[in-house]
Amino acid sequence: MYCQLDAIVTSSVRHFADKIALDDNKQQLTYAQLEQSVTHLSSAFIELGLEAGSRIGIYLPKQVEAVIATFAASRAGLVFVPINPLLKPAQVSYIAQNCNIQLLITSSQRAKSLDEVFSDCADLEHLLLVDAKPFTGNIHIYQWDSFIQAANTIQSRQAIDQDLAAILYTSGSTGQPKGVCLSHRNLIAGAQSVSHYLNNDEHDKILAVLPLSFDYGFSQVTTGLLTGATVVLMEYLLPRDVIRQVEKHQITGLAAVPPLWVQLAQLEWPESCKQTLRYITNSGGAMPKATLAALRAELPNTKPYLMYGLTEAFRSTFLEPEQVDIRPDSIGKAIPNAQILVLRDDGSECDADEAGELVHRGVHVSLGYWNAPDKTAIRFKPIAGRDDYLPELAVWSGDTVKRDNEGYLYFIGRKDDMIKCSGYRISPSELEDSLYLLDGVAEVAAIGVSDEQLGQAVMLIIKRDNGKSTSLDEQMIKKYCQQNLPNFMQPKYIEFIEQLPRNPNGKVDRKQLMQRFGEKPRKK
Repeated sequence: MYCQLDAIVTSSVRHFADKIALDDNKQQLTYAQLEQSVTHLSSAFIELGLEAGSRIGIYLPKQVEAVIATFAASRAGLVFVPINPLLKPAQVSYIAQNCNIQLLITSSQRAKSLDEVFSDCADLEHLLLVDAKPFTGNIHIYQWDSFIQAANTIQSRQAIDQDLAAILYTSGSTGQPKGVCLSHRNLIAGAQSVSHYLNNDEHDKILAVLPLSFDYGFSQVTTGLLTGATVVLMEYLLPRDVIRQVEKHQITGLAAVPPLWVQLAQLEWPESCKQTLRYITNSGGAMPKATLAALRAELPNTKPYLMYGLTEAFRSTFLEPEQVDIRPDSIGKAIPNAQILVLRDDGSECDADEAGELVHRGVHVSLGYWNAPDKTAIRFKPIAGRDDYLPELAVWSGDTVKRDNEGYLYFIGRKDDMIKCSGYRISPSELEDSLYLLDGVAEVAAIGVSDEQLGQAVMLIIKRDNGKSTSLDEQMIKKYCQQNLPNFMQPKYIEFIEQLPRNPNGKVDRKQLMQRFGEKPRKK
């Protein structure tokens, strides 16, 4: 029985002690070495005087020390807070202040960049550096190797599965990022559910390219270690680097978000990858049909799993690979041990093919937002008419979906992303999916911009694919839309851009696009 997150390492070491657990291209750890490192670091945390429930921040790229620290925090009864390494000092400072981080694990170089904001973090007392480079500051500073070796006794703390284990900060697409509070139970159940339908086992090699501060990225670690797989940690600059790693390590499982899949679909994959890559997964937005078709043509032996999830409830749905040809637009059905409802605003269930809000109930639903009771009350609510004597909180996603007669779900859009044009509600993802079929479109985002006549008008923001067409222009796009989209979905404005902005999780940053293009009223 797994009561604490670190128990998945302890369990796997019994069966796979000498097998490689982690590989970050600089060092490898077997399961036995990982277990030993977790034990010594957790003991050092306790010896330092960190009390149960204290928050520790992990501000590192994907490397073995980052993974060791998460499981050591669990074993010491602490709460780990992974911080996206792309965040700037002011953003790191906000997170540290918001959840009262007491110890921060980082590198000397990153510590230097944060030096100016340390004074703003009143609770931050300790800095643990993973390298031996010199750094001085008005804070207690420790070096990784000596800190672990200094632990005099082996110590751990017991927790129960409903205790707080981690705080993951959302990417901040709506204002300041919110800290999503995840229990040990949330994290373990998520790993069990996903590894079950992906059929993960000790023969898998999983490439972790997404940030560990992103629940989808962290899931690659937990599902892999739960099943005795090898997890390869990777920081990449170019999409081709990902393919090289798949080839080098004979990767069997790869997870990515739509913008990365769009780029990977445009590249040639070595023959060896086509034989070893058992599955790919997509979450964080709908994968364009043209991208999926290109990937399937390039990787005919690889099974695609199309998934939907939100940090507040980990993964929610997945579409079996066998259903992809039958219903490529679907996000599937509920993952194991979850129930997904489609509800009207009054809380009643929608009929088949009726749009409503996706509501997730079950073991994956998180504990709420850190230090934000008002925001928690908006998203985490009981479901009307269910067990009123012992109410259970479900998470209301804010996403609009519909369910067909066979129970398969279809994503329509976020409530706050929907384009409201002349009384119609237009799904940006539906528009984008259509545009990806047009040669010369590398990436596209659809937003609603203020318009005196329409309320909101459709704007398409496009990155050209210079490898296919350098002549793509506004007239060609409008002609294509007139031929393929209904009148109410026609774009009024088209902008070309060198690169679509990304949030720290790699998704298209719609908030930034709205700030740049969408806030000023426009006239015809």
